[in-house]
Amino acid sequence: MNKLSIRDLDVAGQEVLMRCDFNVPLKNGAITDDSRITGALPSIKLLLEKGAKLVLCSHMGRPKGQVNLEYTLKPVAVRLAEHLGQDVLFAEDTIGEASMSARANLESGQVALIENTRFAEEETTNDATFAKALAGNAEVFVNDAFGTAHRAHASTEGVTHHVSQSAMGLLVEKELEFLDRKLESPESPFAVIIGGKKVSDKIKVIDKLLDKADIMIIGGAMTYTFRKAQGYALGNSLVEDEFVPLAGELMAKAEKNGVKFCLPINTRITQEFSEEAETKCTIKYGDDMNVIPDGWEGVDIGDEAIVEYCEILRGCKTVLWNGPMGVFELDNFAAGTKAVANTLAEIDATVILGGGDSVTAANKFGVGDKVSFLSTGGGSSLALLEGKELPGIVSLTNA
Repeated sequence: MNKLSIRDLDVAGQEVLMRCDFNVPLKNGAITDDSRITGALPSIKLLLEKGAKLVLCSHMGRPKGQVNLEYTLKPVAVRLAEHLGQDVLFAEDTIGEASMSARANLESGQVALIENTRFAEEETTNDATFAKALAGNAEVFVNDAFGTAHRAHASTEGVTHHVSQSAMGLLVEKELEFLDRKLESPESPFAVIIGGKKVSDKIKVIDKLLDKADIMIIGGAMTYTFRKAQGYALGNSLVEDEFVPLAGELMAKAEKNGVKFCLPINTRITQEFSEEAETKCTIKYGDDMNVIPDGWEGVDIGDEAIVEYCEILRGCKTVLWNGPMGVFELDNFAAGTKAVANTLAEIDATVILGGGDSVTAANKFGVGDKVSFLSTGGGSSLALLEGKELPGIVSLTNA
């Protein structure tokens, strides 16, 4: 991952193509959360200060290779101009006459945003002709869209073959600093918290991190697949039956590696999936193999599990968190996720949130600015933690 950085570039007077992640949520054409835009500002400002003729590109949504103005980037151009305090020229196509004209007329210190790259099906197929046209007259490419770095698309991997230099932006640089370098030799005790709905989504991450972690903490609905492997009856709780044997193998690997493997010692259950639903906590898992009765399902870690997990985390020096403890979107099922988030905000440790719902939860409970790092890339974060190569990073110029 030792790649050329945006900091190393001399781009004065040069056209620079930068891949951003402007896949922001819209409601009635208005941006409801511009955090992905503000996340790109440091790299944009640095390139403009260096005198680049800056061309920005991004995808939005899944228009499936067709022009669909529901997914136009025009609102992004407007919001970006507000943040920068300067005009952002918007081109209403990606590689057509509008974008060519906008790019040709750029001067040093000016910026243009071209239309959604996924309006062309050639983007996701990584078509070489499309990638070359996208590169245009740019001699330098900067990738600052970590969230799409796990995909070999024309705007993430293909363009690197048609420019002289390709570098990582400040956002990508920071992602790699925390998700790659700081986890290479984490300060011990190192705890990994893995939650979410399905074991199948996180198998490779759990397997990989069992080689590094001192403590593995499991939460979310995936808990019940592990408990099924131990022989428990779990009522109506979500269980991935086909992954029960693999769950058993992961627990065996943890024991072999000397990793403390923590499953919630009790569970919050309900009979109804709603904000008004009654909940209660089960007895501890133990000799009674029917902890969750028929007609009830697990929706969060239980109160005793919350106390245990938070106590374990207070003794850690490095923590990686990926996935919630329960259905935190509903307040009556959110106690476990909230308690973990608050504890991570209080402890003296390097705390890394590995993208996706963990970041959403941290922001919901007001602790996003109190941890060491929040990853922007769900799929890319998981791929990197699994030990996979990211095409959008591997293809950049070596430092």
